Amino acid sequence: MQIIYDPDRDILQIAFNQREVGETARISPNLILDYDDDGLVVGLELREASRRVDSPLSVTFTVGDADLEKPQP
Repeated sequence: MQIIYDPDRDILQIAFNQREVGETARISPNLILDYDDDGLVVGLELREASRRVDSPLSVTFTVGDADLEKPQP
């Protein structure tokens, strides 16, 4: 997994693997999902990232239990 923050464009990109992006879809005005040719999500792009995350220049990685109490789609 790779996380890239472009401060000049204020874009945060997360690539979940090294697969080539075959298609993208705008999920909301500032959220884009990347799909491979098989239709699997391989990454996401968050625009205006500094308005949506506490600090796009800092990442904390934690191994633990997922939050299953949050609202589900």
